[in-house]
Amino acid sequence: MRTITRLLLILLVLGAIGIGGWYLTRPKPIVVTLHTIDKGRVESTVSNTRVGTIKACRRAYLAPMAGGQVATLNVREGDEVQTGQILLEIWNDDHKAEVQLAEAEVKAARARTREACTSAAGAEREAARLRRLVKDRMVSEENADIAETQAEAKQAGCEASRASSLVSDARVQVARATLERTMVRAPFAGTVAEVNAELGGYVTPSPPGIPTLPAIDLLDVSCLYVSAPIDEVDAPALKIGMQACVSLDAFFDRRCEGVVRRVAPYVIDTEKQARTVEVEVELRNPEDLKNLLPGYSADIEIALDAHEDVLRVPTEAVLEDNRVLVYEEATGRISERKFVAGLRNWNFTEVMSGLTAGERIVLSVGREGVKTGALVEPENGTDTAP
Repeated sequence: MRTITRLLLILLVLGAIGIGGWYLTRPKPIVVTLHTIDKGRVESTVSNTRVGTIKACRRAYLAPMAGGQVATLNVREGDEVQTGQILLEIWNDDHKAEVQLAEAEVKAARARTREACTSAAGAEREAARLRRLVKDRMVSEENADIAETQAEAKQAGCEASRASSLVSDARVQVARATLERTMVRAPFAGTVAEVNAELGGYVTPSPPGIPTLPAIDLLDVSCLYVSAPIDEVDAPALKIGMQACVSLDAFFDRRCEGVVRRVAPYVIDTEKQARTVEVEVELRNPEDLKNLLPGYSADIEIALDAHEDVLRVPTEAVLEDNRVLVYEEATGRISERKFVAGLRNWNFTEVMSGLTAGERIVLSVGREGVKTGALVEPENGTDTAP
């Protein structure tokens, strides 16, 4: 009896040792992030291949048309200006004097015109009076002819004086145009982005083919757009007026009220293996323009098509050939399953068949050991939000 009892104790000890060894050496489940398949909106989109840039719809690099010393500098960087406002003026006292001289000549020419035309009117009345007296034989025909000739001559002098007055007016316009060449005016209302001139300094226009810094850089930040390159393969599907979302590194929120305003009519082939088409997306919602500055880096995502309330999976969970790893609740293991995909974008891929709503798939497909048959457990025991 003692022998049997001893044997049972030995067997129990050996069993406990075996169970303990198995427990210590058993494979540990891999912690993974799961996602429950649900329904929602899926869009087919096109995105830029390289980073885009926020630009102002209107930007002017301004400089005077004539070189000279800066006599007046009316703005600083950051100033708001109105259309036609004088921003900069080079020394132009001589041109102002020429304008004054031309205006004085106009006054003199108009006075001479009034004198000549008044005299012509008097001569014409005298000639008419003598012509009436000729009928009564109180004045000779010869005197009447002389009076008419003098009237015609004075009328010609009146017309010549009027033409001379027009010439004087034109000279004023020439003088004013010459004066205007010494000024820099705002071509539109905007914000002064940069000033590259100093009061008393010398500025010159850029020589042909030799770009120089503009005296004043003016931006209209009330209208902004994103210019970004799209792969040549995706470009044919794009049309002006398509809706687009804009993402910026400097902000967390996406701005999805953009509209395609231009698709370049040519392909950029600077990089032979990555040919692109430049696309512009304008931000038309005033709220989207808040805090944006020209020069920010930005990405665009243009919607080509959209399906509402369809079965979808996160695109990050999709492996090559439209495969996903499905979590089996009963065994705690994952298995690979292929599905038929529809529309897709960076966020979601539409499921046409092969998966059902409520099934749980692995999001963290890049973790070590995550493959078909692996034992897993949900991270923190929960799924990601749809």
